Amino acid sequence: MSRIVKCGLIQCALPLHEGEGSVAEIKDAMTQKHLGLIDKAGKKGVQILCLQEIFNTPYFCPSQDSKWYVTAEPVPGPTTELLSKYAKKYKMVIVAPMYEREMAGVYYNTSAVLDADGKYLGKFRKIHIPQVAGFWEKFFFKPGNLGYPVFETRYAKVGVYICYDRHFPEGARLFGLHGAEIVFNPSATVAGLSQHLWKLEQPAHAVANGYFMGCINRVGTERPWNIGKFYGHSYFVNPRGEILAEGSEDKDELVTADLDLDKITQVRDTWQFYRDRRPETYEDIVKLLP
Repeated sequence: MSRIVKCGLIQCALPLHEGEGSVAEIKDAMTQKHLGLIDKAGKKGVQILCLQEIFNTPYFCPSQDSKWYVTAEPVPGPTTELLSKYAKKYKMVIVAPMYEREMAGVYYNTSAVLDADGKYLGKFRKIHIPQVAGFWEKFFFKPGNLGYPVFETRYAKVGVYICYDRHFPEGARLFGLHGAEIVFNPSATVAGLSQHLWKLEQPAHAVANGYFMGCINRVGTERPWNIGKFYGHSYFVNPRGEILAEGSEDKDELVTADLDLDKITQVRDTWQFYRDRRPETYEDIVKLLP
């Protein structure tokens, strides 16, 4: 019998913008909006659900304003405790990207993974941190230091790569080598330079590594920064690089797809990329080259 897992992605616009409430109120409004969509996913029978990058805050990185530091919290912490109740209620794995405070002055762009019984399994910290116009992430996030973990959930082996990480194939390969069956990439990506890459890189990772990917992008324009429109188009892609389901470009949406995990073996038995790898020839990758 096929191992079919119903998975979901939530893409969501900011309900309350800067100037319309306090930082705490903005965060609470985004959290509450997501809880309604999580309920919707649970009632649809979603077994693994992933939220978008720093799901319960704006994408505040254009600001370089330290007031957003207060939205960071321990992981595990209050938000994981809240979401664990939903995970347990719906027997649903939840991948929850959020702003993590490890200690005073040390913050990470992190994703927690909660199992279907509500148990906290661990976290991934975003490895690659951009510092380019409109995306001043080094002001807010320290580079991740937990490697490329794969979490053994009730339904599948899950990895998480966050936004800018997707431009780096080395980590995508490591998830495969660590046994991932589904890799999620929660993102905050606006129309412009990288938009044409949105459906190139991640299907390529799925094909090269023989696993499924769930790719999430928020929607809408966030004031006052207006760095561009978050264009949604969240999607699932299979190990053959085929898009299974896709969201719209401009509305809050739960995107779902049934992933047949047995196809991983079928694809890998056809394309023997893991058999034919030559890691002994790749030494230059880990040298300090330009």
